[in-house]
Amino acid sequence: MPVKMVVGLGNPGRRYETTRHNAGFMVADLLADELACSFELSKKHHSLVAKAHLNETGILVAKPLTFMNNSGRAVASLARWYHIEASEILVIYDDLDLPLGRLRIRPGGSAGGHRGMQSIINALQTTVIPRVKIGIGRPATGETDDVIDYVLQPFSEADWELVSPVLLKAARAAHFILSGGGLPEAMNRFNG
Repeated sequence: MPVKMVVGLGNPGRRYETTRHNAGFMVADLLADELACSFELSKKHHSLVAKAHLNETGILVAKPLTFMNNSGRAVASLARWYHIEASEILVIYDDLDLPLGRLRIRPGGSAGGHRGMQSIINALQTTVIPRVKIGIGRPATGETDDVIDYVLQPFSEADWELVSPVLLKAARAAHFILSGGGLPEAMNRFNG
């Protein structure tokens, strides 16, 4: 099934804008720019939503405003309203288990400990949700408190050198998938 909605995960508000946990929001912004559409507040769906047309198909780009751990609430609301199946949603988010600056596209699977993705899996009641994961690496220690602080910190200047190109690559991958390139071909072209 073709992808009809791209969801970038993150936390709303200036405080979180450039944090590691907002990689999904950053890619959604880049994709919306590429599709020449702009975000509007949808209170009904607790999201910022941009609507575009590509190959005569209507597409949504969404940024849930429910905070990361409750992303499923907004995604499920949009999916129900627009009659979009889970397999037609592409979720973009940060991944601690991928090295900084890496990208991985998958057709589905577990949340891998990512609470935003787990919230979506719970809300849609399936793990068959295509996704693009942006590698942010792990902090030096694996302590839970350190991980929480780490994902809520802005990227350092040195990190930006590795992250900026992968954010652009993720937006290009999403555009490729939306254009009908398909998930398997996107995985061959963009994973790594």
